[in-house]
Amino acid sequence: MKIYPFFIKNISLVFLTLFSFKTLAQNETLTVEENFNKKAFFTDFRGMNAAEAAIGTSNVNGDLPNPIFEIAFRVGYKRSLSPHLNLGFTYNKFNLAFEDIYNEGFMSFDLNLEYLMAPYHRFSPFLFAGGGLNAANYFTQSAAKFQGGAGIEVIAAKRLGLRLMADYNYVFSDTLDGVIAGGSDDAYWRILFGTTIYFGDGNKKGRLLKDTPSIMNSNPILEEN
Repeated sequence: MKIYPFFIKNISLVFLTLFSFKTLAQNETLTVEENFNKKAFFTDFRGMNAAEAAIGTSNVNGDLPNPIFEIAFRVGYKRSLSPHLNLGFTYNKFNLAFEDIYNEGFMSFDLNLEYLMAPYHRFSPFLFAGGGLNAANYFTQSAAKFQGGAGIEVIAAKRLGLRLMADYNYVFSDTLDGVIAGGSDDAYWRILFGTTIYFGDGNKKGRLLKDTPSIMNSNPILEEN
């Protein structure tokens, strides 16, 4: 008579184990699908390579009074190290000016590490920082600098991003404005609006599909049921 409770107990354990395994398999399926959807979105709407162009304004923080806003633009290239992180190089051309006193053209060559906060969404804030070389036109003066900034990117269409950004540039020189005075080196701000065009990785989505296990392959219990 004692065999029945033992039999019922073992049958219950078997069903409980199968149910737990099925739940685990379903959760694994969701994880696989979510990861694939994220990677597919990044491949479709962004990508591993990007060219950028932007235009805006610059403003100097120096030793002279009444700084004014002047024209600025940039072009560049960046390469993604991961969906969140990329390394980029930009060439920047801009003017720095003080009202009725000073107006000079400059350029900078910047290397930045950028962190994209939400790479799997159309809208993403981003942060960047790095170093570079600042130079006057014809390299009449030049100095090293470091920069940091932030911005937002909106994916307007596949492989096309619109960006609004601002950066702060600290130059290791006090001659940026032609005057050596004060207790600190010169600096300047830039505010820019532009586009980012992503390219390359044409076959990556196919590789993702190949490397991502199907629901049936990753969950044999679901196939049987």
